[in-house]
Amino acid sequence: MLLADVLNVKGEKVKEIQLAENIFNVPVKPNVLYEVITMQLANRRSGNASVKTRSEVSGSTRKLYRQKGTGRARRGDIKSPLLRGGGSIFGPKPRSFSYRTPKKVRSLALKMALSSKVQNKTIVILDKFELDKIKTSLFLQVAKALNTENALFVIDNENRNLELSSRNLQNVKVLRSEGLNVYDILKFKHLVLIENSIQSIERRLLG
Repeated sequence: MLLADVLNVKGEKVKEIQLAENIFNVPVKPNVLYEVITMQLANRRSGNASVKTRSEVSGSTRKLYRQKGTGRARRGDIKSPLLRGGGSIFGPKPRSFSYRTPKKVRSLALKMALSSKVQNKTIVILDKFELDKIKTSLFLQVAKALNTENALFVIDNENRNLELSSRNLQNVKVLRSEGLNVYDILKFKHLVLIENSIQSIERRLLG
């Protein structure tokens, strides 16, 4: 049985809950985490580099001079890649670097990332986190009380005040449970789960 303390925004223990061992207590394999993180970073690459070929460069298509009798190399139009201002040969074009690892591997890696936070004792579970207004200092006050100034906060549903209050903080990110991913979990030192988000995570990984 895997038990975890549930804290309030003041850092005081209010109760204990039971976590699913097949999600929060699985063996961590770095090679699986590496494979999924590499995929995530590759999928984020934009691949927007682009150059113009000779057919895309603006310019006249008139032959520069006659084919024979000049003693010079034969020339086509001014858009030739051999001339200054002409098109590029085999230059980069927009492309996608994205690829997908198997669904079971992605699911396993997410379980391993969550388990690593439990094993390293860098996971915090909050009963609730509500702000009356959008104010960064209020958010920061709670983060300091929990000693989680470098943390990923996972919420279950949209919480506009919370999301906007944390937007200006460099080492903090608020993420909804459906967007939980391996890279963000491992990027931050602490993982803070709002209690009702745990059910969403368990449904996602056990469903």
